[in-house]
Amino acid sequence: MDRTTPEADWVSRFADEVIAEAERRAPGKPIVCASGLSPSGPIHLGNLREVMTPHLVADEIRRRGHACEHLLSWDDYDRFRKVPAGIDPSWSEHLGKPLTSVPAPPGSPHRNWAEHFKAPMQEALKALGVEYRGISQTEQYTTGAYRDRILFAMRERTRIDAVLDAYRTKDKGPEEAAARPQSGKAGQQRRPDAPLDAAELAAAEGSGAAGEDDGSAGQAGYYPYKPYCRACERDLTTVTAYDDETTDLSYTCACGHAETFPLRDVHHGKLVWKVDWPMRWEYEGVIFEPSGVDHSSPGSSYVVGGRLVREVFGGEQPIGPMYAFVGITGMAKMSSSKGGVPTPADALEIMEAPVLRWLYARRRPNQSFKIAFDQEIHRLYDEWDALARKIDEGRAQPGDLAAHGRAVRTAERELPATARRLPYRMLASVVDITTGHDEQTLRILAELDPDNPVTSLEEARPRLDCATHWVATRMPDDQRTRVRAEPDSELLGALDEEQRESLALLLEGLDKHWSLDGLTSLVYGVPKVRAGLAPDAKPTPELKAAQRGFFALLYRLLVGRETGPRLPTLLLAVGADRVRKLLGG
Repeated sequence: MDRTTPEADWVSRFADEVIAEAERRAPGKPIVCASGLSPSGPIHLGNLREVMTPHLVADEIRRRGHACEHLLSWDDYDRFRKVPAGIDPSWSEHLGKPLTSVPAPPGSPHRNWAEHFKAPMQEALKALGVEYRGISQTEQYTTGAYRDRILFAMRERTRIDAVLDAYRTKDKGPEEAAARPQSGKAGQQRRPDAPLDAAELAAAEGSGAAGEDDGSAGQAGYYPYKPYCRACERDLTTVTAYDDETTDLSYTCACGHAETFPLRDVHHGKLVWKVDWPMRWEYEGVIFEPSGVDHSSPGSSYVVGGRLVREVFGGEQPIGPMYAFVGITGMAKMSSSKGGVPTPADALEIMEAPVLRWLYARRRPNQSFKIAFDQEIHRLYDEWDALARKIDEGRAQPGDLAAHGRAVRTAERELPATARRLPYRMLASVVDITTGHDEQTLRILAELDPDNPVTSLEEARPRLDCATHWVATRMPDDQRTRVRAEPDSELLGALDEEQRESLALLLEGLDKHWSLDGLTSLVYGVPKVRAGLAPDAKPTPELKAAQRGFFALLYRLLVGRETGPRLPTLLLAVGADRVRKLLGG
């Protein structure tokens, strides 16, 4: 039993609640945590919160020695609702079909639309250390796993319709968010009267569920089951009759097809979402499941589902928090339908798995946060490395220590880590300057700390690979470093005496200070010495101005502009001989 993680974070508090609730509901049985994803398009980093929240809680429960299963329901039997941006508009002919009956996008190696979008998410979850049991809703429905509950729901359709009808005329708003069955202590829920902003309402976009109707009553009455047409495969169907005794169901389709079949024997449709979700809670015995904020308004699937699972299916609603919006620095809110949405697989190309896990572990589910794809990733890694140093020195706060522990290991295993924690921004600068040339990169990394040199690029991986990918795909073109091929003779000829003396002092100290720390002291120290101060003197406003001027001069002589990567890193990357040439030495 692993109790090394301090009980000082939201994950531990939710684990306490879930264990207590499981003992009340089903003592001695494995605890079930759940999440669901619809592979209707790219499964983005906002959707990942739907998985990471129960994963972290289930993982903590397993650390404590309890049997706990994380179910991940792939809602691949949902209807194909919209052709995403960038896909041939002709795919609109498949609207209304189950996602597993829609062809994969052009060029895909996968057998259908759902598998195409599930595959990268499955690989990302494996890399993130997320242990789960995946459930295909296509398989559940088409194999008849839910047959008895479907027949039961059809028999109880009048009661179901009465519950749904109580919400159909209500304006959607946040008033009933307080009805969620949890203490609120761990999640720190919002006040019921607090407004939901547009960013938060986007948190669960792409789930495939929020936009589905409840099977509203037609001329033949209300039916909670929606058949897929067995001629055109779409759900453009209307149930016209149903016999409780024989289970014969009759329907017509917009395509012109009509038929009658025994529902007990034919599995070619599904319960409407607002009935499907509570049915599954009871079927699986779910204790904990989070949901997006869009599920907490009157008439929403979560609020209505709470009544249906109790009053119709005889089960209990899971406890669990609302989860808030996850954004991307430099981008508007995420939307699967608009295309170009960063996915977990995209994030794992530019950051290590523990860092991505940490972003979800350190914030309570109802707290919004952003994931850095732009240059903010340098700041993120600085913060991550600073936390690691605090832990190494025994100075980390309990909550930070807990979040870090959940990021770097699960109940089952340690996640891969980079042996040498070299600064991400420095690695990006080196890769940028060397254009990814391994031999040059190793030379520079070996010279960072001559007393403890990097002897192989493997010591810097996988972080080096992440930084390399970021430079190749995310670094702005106007920030790329292009070292001058020849000295700027015109600028060198126009230097004043102060500038020439400063450059001479720098060149004189290169050999003695040729390491990252040494060059840092040198470039900051030259203006101090020129001002008659000791190299370690505290900077004054005047001295800071002199340093900025000196740095700008160096950048202009080395890269032709007044800014660039950190000078110590730049000098190491350029190399001593070339530095002397470009600085007129």
